[in-house]
Amino acid sequence: MRVRIISENLANAQSTGSTPGSDPFRRKTITFGEELDRMSGATLVDVKSVQTDQSPFGLEFDPGNPAANAAGYVKMPNVNLILEMADMREANRSYESNLQVVKQAREMISMTIDLLRGGN
Repeated sequence: MRVRIISENLANAQSTGSTPGSDPFRRKTITFGEELDRMSGATLVDVKSVQTDQSPFGLEFDPGNPAANAAGYVKMPNVNLILEMADMREANRSYESNLQVVKQAREMISMTIDLLRGGN
């Protein structure tokens, strides 16, 4: 879900409004929270909310754009490409780390079962 939100932000980084003075795409943010799984008793991570970033829009001089105001300025999305790419890299690394933990846990369970069976 985190990567999906980041991808939406990146895809719309240049999406302006369609009429003069209209607002462009507004960056989305995601918040996670803990949720207790009653069946297993484990604490899980779940999406708490998806919100929009209320930081101001940038202005860019482009009098030929259909969204340009009377002075020729267009409101640009409040998406910072460098920040989004850093967030995507962090999300990918977190995902890979979690996969590695699951792999290690499976290997430990398998070794424990082998020891209980009396194998090497």
